[in-house]
Amino acid sequence: METIKNDVKTTTGSDSHFEPGHKVPIQHQDPPGLQSDLGPKPVSSKLPSEDGGYQHYKAAGKLEGKKAIITGGDSGIGRAIAILFAMEGADSLIVYLPQEESDALETQKQVEQWGKKCSLLAMDITSKENCQKVINTALSQLGGINTLVNNAAFQMMQKSIHDITDEQWHKTFDTNIHPFYYLSKMALPHMKSGDTIINNASINAYIGRPDLLDYTTTKGAIVAFTRGLSNQFCSKGIRVNAVCPGPVWTPLIAATMDDEAQDSFTSPMGRPGQPSEIATCFVFLASQDSSFISGQCLHPNGGTVVNG
Repeated sequence: METIKNDVKTTTGSDSHFEPGHKVPIQHQDPPGLQSDLGPKPVSSKLPSEDGGYQHYKAAGKLEGKKAIITGGDSGIGRAIAILFAMEGADSLIVYLPQEESDALETQKQVEQWGKKCSLLAMDITSKENCQKVINTALSQLGGINTLVNNAAFQMMQKSIHDITDEQWHKTFDTNIHPFYYLSKMALPHMKSGDTIINNASINAYIGRPDLLDYTTTKGAIVAFTRGLSNQFCSKGIRVNAVCPGPVWTPLIAATMDDEAQDSFTSPMGRPGQPSEIATCFVFLASQDSSFISGQCLHPNGGTVVNG
């Protein structure tokens, strides 16, 4: 269903396609946000088609038999990664916050529809101890680790550095970068040549978004972490890369962005992206299709040209 607001189309309903010129419907949730409460629902397993609708992602067995850890796997980009990985043949362990259990169960359901395993772990990964529990769970329930997807993130808009509390600054770093370090460090002894680490960064590290200063700072750190870690391990055949999405329709938008930011939530293509359009980058970087790529950043951002 479509409504007209200020001469701009606003799409509502289930799995609706954001065409150029469409705006997302402004809405708000309490953090961290649930995909089940978002409307329209983000698209997790389909890609835009030429007729303006969607068609199922076409899998080719690129991850057959692989085992993946996906943090923040309950919704948004994480859910889409888990589903596309399953379509390509991979089992996964998804990690999420306890309050996101209902979304995680839906992700598990959608993964299992493709005949693959989706283990669930409700865990706050802001501590070293809990990161170790993630690795131990993956080893016991999946039997190994071939791909680590560091995806979980926190953001909260503040217009000025003076509005960011010390507590928010530390929470953002504790969520967005410290688990990347701990999980990578703990997973690498169990990985071999051909295995991969994929870090979710952001376009904001390249454009310097002013109202997400702490978030933007951590995303820049992720880019640097990706490049440095790659230089340690690519000679051993373990590739480390990052994905730097632009605006993507996920629960994080409704849970953390004000009306003004949601009203301008778009890209040079005239629309935000869908999680499935970002997840294809993770499939590529996890598969042998990217066997000669390490230390790099992919930029699915709807046409924004960035350096790096």
